Amino acid sequence: MLLGTALSGAVCFVLALVLRQRLGFTAWTLSALAWSLVVIAIITLIPASGAPGIVPAEGRLDTCSFDIGGPAPDGFWIFSGGQRLLNTVVFVPPGVLLVLTAARWRIGLVTVPLGLVLLAAFSAGIEWTQLELARIDRACDVTDIIDNVTGAVVGVVVGLVLALVVRPWRLRR
Repeated sequence: MLLGTALSGAVCFVLALVLRQRLGFTAWTLSALAWSLVVIAIITLIPASGAPGIVPAEGRLDTCSFDIGGPAPDGFWIFSGGQRLLNTVVFVPPGVLLVLTAARWRIGLVTVPLGLVLLAAFSAGIEWTQLELARIDRACDVTDIIDNVTGAVVGVVVGLVLALVVRPWRLRR
């Protein structure tokens, strides 16, 4: 997991270096947005017990859990606030970076809401993948999507405040 995070960070850093002449500050926010999405995919799609195992057919869930606030674990050693809080917090950076990336252009008024919908779709895609790939021993839960979207919305609000301070539209070359 750490190796994948570091390698994807290096690739996104190079991407920012390549794009900085053309996009300036936005190259960094765009690359950081891409990296944050890759990191989310890594931490949510890595097998729960470290290595893919065998989940018997009778033990595999056929549908997503629609039990809102469902049976989420208490938390992780790395983040004691519980899985729901972690699911929320992990989507705040993409929300912030979405706004800072889109704020450079006037069309940002359209791309930010569209990007928020795409972040929700990304979360739903992760949950669907967890449902389909039983070998990674992860559970599909609608509560995770709700928490992820909540985090993205909080991130967008924080991003709007930061955009007023940073003013990415003035950082054009």
